[in-house]
Amino acid sequence: MSFKVVEPCTPRLNRCELAVPGSSPQMFEKAARSKADVVFLDLEDAVAPDEKPKARRNVVQALNEVDWGRKTLSVRINGLDTHYAYRDIIDVVEQAGKRLDLVMIPKIGTAADVYAVDMLLTQIEAAMGLKKRIGIEVIVETALGLANVEAIAGASRRLESLHFGVADFSASTRARTVNIGGPNPLYVVMADADVAGNRAVSWADPWHYAVARLVVAARANGLRPIDGPYGDFRDGEGYRAAARRSVALGCEGKWAIHPSQIEIANEVFTPPASEIEKARRILAAMDQAGREGKGAVQLDGKLIDLASIRQAQSMVAQAEAIARGG
Repeated sequence: MSFKVVEPCTPRLNRCELAVPGSSPQMFEKAARSKADVVFLDLEDAVAPDEKPKARRNVVQALNEVDWGRKTLSVRINGLDTHYAYRDIIDVVEQAGKRLDLVMIPKIGTAADVYAVDMLLTQIEAAMGLKKRIGIEVIVETALGLANVEAIAGASRRLESLHFGVADFSASTRARTVNIGGPNPLYVVMADADVAGNRAVSWADPWHYAVARLVVAARANGLRPIDGPYGDFRDGEGYRAAARRSVALGCEGKWAIHPSQIEIANEVFTPPASEIEKARRILAAMDQAGREGKGAVQLDGKLIDLASIRQAQSMVAQAEAIARGG
């Protein structure tokens, strides 16, 4: 291991992050009763320009009056290049900061963007006497943001998670697609012809590179990598497949833009019982080996070493967090 110690961010369950428009207060109570680990109240893309001041007031009222239980609550502010952003931060945090856990920055571009929000939050917390430090989550959804993702990930100790915003990222890179997440029929691999002249075609994931890079930057800085939206909420199996690709790469959770996606995300990002049981057996075996002065042991015919311990500890910790609800 490197001499540099990576300090983990505030631990939170983040299997499913439910998006709720700030202009739709009729959806707040349902979101509060949902099984999503995190709810973000949106002041940005889901809100029309003329509705933004009203949506901001709705969000403040909801944070103060709705019973959210133990849910983690975030507010997605408008972009830092708009004149809405500063009022989003000041009004929401000054008036409802006691119940707010996170501020979500969209279209992050540079580390300085994080610094700017950190500065505002620090001053508001001091002025209002808020005891709890509000965290920051950012959406990497532009070419600039991905190009600077490593610097962004290390920009502030308030940072907790990096999210991949596939729709705006597609627009930023001018990818030829109008889908939000999922595969692209143009992005395929064609094999050489067999003896009969047939050529197999395999679909590939056009977002693999971006998500993998985001995961590495997040984990290198102790943050949670979170995959973003899947637009066709009627396609549960497509959403499930996208979530499985994300968890295979190391993501900790995925957005839900519709309640029907919550259960799928929770299922995919919860370790299977068989894997949890195996992880507990690994820890028990290594504990026994330690008492016997051994550095490695065999379990089920496979070598178990210190790397296996770290994997098992992480899985068991996640399972215990899920069991206690956070």
